[in-house]
Amino acid sequence: MTAPDHPYQFLITAIMPALNEELCLDASVDNVLDVFNRLGICGELIIVNDGSSDRTGALADARVKWQQCIQAIHHENCRGIGASFWDGVQHSRGEIVVFIPGDGENDAEEIFRYLPLLEQVDIVVPFVYNPEVRSRFRQRLSALFTRIVCLFFGLSLNYLNGTVMYRRSILEGIDLRSNGFFYQAEILIKTIRRGYLYAEVPYALKQRNAGASKAVSIATMIKVFRDFASVFRSVHFAGLNGNEISCSSVTAKRVFEQRAKGACEQ
Repeated sequence: MTAPDHPYQFLITAIMPALNEELCLDASVDNVLDVFNRLGICGELIIVNDGSSDRTGALADARVKWQQCIQAIHHENCRGIGASFWDGVQHSRGEIVVFIPGDGENDAEEIFRYLPLLEQVDIVVPFVYNPEVRSRFRQRLSALFTRIVCLFFGLSLNYLNGTVMYRRSILEGIDLRSNGFFYQAEILIKTIRRGYLYAEVPYALKQRNAGASKAVSIATMIKVFRDFASVFRSVHFAGLNGNEISCSSVTAKRVFEQRAKGACEQ
């Protein structure tokens, strides 16, 4: 995919939530920009400082001063990774949006290499093929979480918390209930159940070099459970907030093509 010839200023926006990631942020930013350059991607990076108490905010501002493709958003207090992602979406100027964490665990090339797939689908969902880089507990917890969500929401996915790429237009009208770690699962539930086309792809994680994951804690797991229950009620009892397919999506175009083809054959 080449530079865009549509109203968007960039082809892709990478949204990088960061909470106390002063040890990893610069390397994570460099990785994204390097991949943009090597793959010839017209992209921007939005760093969302989610109420950090260390130098994360200052490091983000320093990058903005000398790199025009970077924006920085600052939250006064920690609002959650989901809230940070959606704040980034609202400020994005790209046709495609993707979450890239600021903890250095993800190589941006692992997901950006699949950009051409977005000519055929609206969502690219990565799954980890080297889970051994994480602890056994983290592996089992992730596998259990994925199985439960897929069972209760009728999905068939291998992984729910990766660096998913979305066509930005399909996120419009999504009623977000989770501002924490369940946000990615919630978006996948609501977009896939609407009928948007997606592709699953393999990708590798890197070993985290510094800092500790915020995803595995008692408080986080309690919040995920509450968000799961809230989304379950909204999907199965209140119904999705609308089931329209975005007119600018690949899904809508392919549905139209199939209907036109069927009409011609009659």
